Amino acid sequence: MEFRIAKKSDIDQLIRMRWDFTLEDYPEMGEGVEYGSFEKECREFLETAIQSGKWFVWVAENNGKIVSHIYIELIQKVPRPGRTTNPFAYMTNVYTVPGHRGKGIGSKLLSCVNEWAEEMKFEFIIVWPSDAGIEFYGRNGYTHCKEPMERHF
Repeated sequence: MEFRIAKKSDIDQLIRMRWDFTLEDYPEMGEGVEYGSFEKECREFLETAIQSGKWFVWVAENNGKIVSHIYIELIQKVPRPGRTTNPFAYMTNVYTVPGHRGKGIGSKLLSCVNEWAEEMKFEFIIVWPSDAGIEFYGRNGYTHCKEPMERHF
């Protein structure tokens, strides 16, 4: 098992995984949607994201097949006098394919992300877990914080 940051050559697998991940939790979202139109939009996003230096997609690869991924977006903070300003990381789209769950792969991948974030001196990592993900993140050292405020449009 190899744990690494995704490359442009991984995009096809990442697109398919995003499709599968979404339909696993929200099957109704695939109704009336053609894979080809989704693929085009997702490819444009991933190509830009991977090249941007703001997004990092960590993957667990087994024999050439990506079996787990974690997306990280860096959020720059406005500088403040008297302290070094480091970005924080927004973690999203955490997914392990069903046949590889329960084997510690997601936890190992998250550990790699945590070590990398610490080395890069990010201020913190934030994630909004699903109800099903709360236990996973808790096992891996994440704690609840106060809920952010939001406004819907």
